[in-house]
Amino acid sequence: MIGQPQPTDLQLSSEETDALFRSLLHKEGTWVEWGIGCQRLQQAGHSAQEIFEQTGFQTAQQNMIIVAAQVYQSIEKSGVAPDLLAYCRGPRSDVLYELRVLSHGQRAIAAQVCQDKGLEFDGAKELAKAMQEFARLPQIPDGFTEHPGDAVAYQAWRSAKQKKDLQSRTRLIAKGLKFAHSATARQKIEQLLSDLAASPTKAAPLLPLYRYDEDTAVPLLIPVGGTLPLGSDHLLAVAPLQQEPPFNLVTVTTETTLVPLPSWQNVLTAVDPVVIFHQTDQLPQPIPGRPEPVLLLLDRHQTTWNDNSYFAVDADGQVEIGWFAEAPIAKILGQVLLVMRPKKIFDENNLKEPWQMDD
Repeated sequence: MIGQPQPTDLQLSSEETDALFRSLLHKEGTWVEWGIGCQRLQQAGHSAQEIFEQTGFQTAQQNMIIVAAQVYQSIEKSGVAPDLLAYCRGPRSDVLYELRVLSHGQRAIAAQVCQDKGLEFDGAKELAKAMQEFARLPQIPDGFTEHPGDAVAYQAWRSAKQKKDLQSRTRLIAKGLKFAHSATARQKIEQLLSDLAASPTKAAPLLPLYRYDEDTAVPLLIPVGGTLPLGSDHLLAVAPLQQEPPFNLVTVTTETTLVPLPSWQNVLTAVDPVVIFHQTDQLPQPIPGRPEPVLLLLDRHQTTWNDNSYFAVDADGQVEIGWFAEAPIAKILGQVLLVMRPKKIFDENNLKEPWQMDD
């Protein structure tokens, strides 16, 4: 481990050790020789801290030049051209360090791409990553080759296809063209340029899609029995409705008047609902203020008396609404579940206009 004494694999004489410390202190030779020197000293048992104190090479710098020197040696053994080796010594320790993740066979051609494209360490890191990801693909993508330049071009081509932003897409296309090695790879990327130049296809507008956010917003259609005074037989003769989910579809087979009500809890509990209309001043407990019509929701299924509810009863053939302290003698026609006053809006047309707010 860098920074810790290494196993004594390579014994150095005191003269050799002094010579290496002196050479590193005065930075004689190239960074490759510095890396080899640091590695020899560590292998001889000298810690990274001791080397730092004797030469000024910090631990992180020792690590980088040792690894980069190993990459350089593997490239040198590949028999590359002298100008590439000169480029690597140039100094390019930070560039070669990023190529450490590649195999020995990949490093030489990657270094050549770094030289041709003038890459810095961040570009070399991106190149190595692209080569690794390209090598993991199950097959070589159509139009691209195994060359490292094509590997980077493929990553740029794939990313550009996914970008909606014109500026980002253009930048990735330019990057792909910069790295593309094969003619077929350039053609694939140039096709993206043609797509940019083509007139954009007009997209269809969004559907006016909505969903009920609250259960109470779903209206329920209730049949209307009429307005009091009303005959009991007429109330009982109103045909019940069957509502089908999910949109409360109602099929009306006879001539029936319907009224929508919100899906409030007491509305949903009605088994056989019917609506009748009455006046506020004629209710069992008259409502103060100017008389106005009210809607009464009855459940004809609820015919069992209790002293906590109001009921509609048959009074000599007519519907009568009342509260009964004891079970009434008259026939119960249904329980009153709801008494609803009409909505109160100052100007109904305002609901149809856009909102205007004062500054």
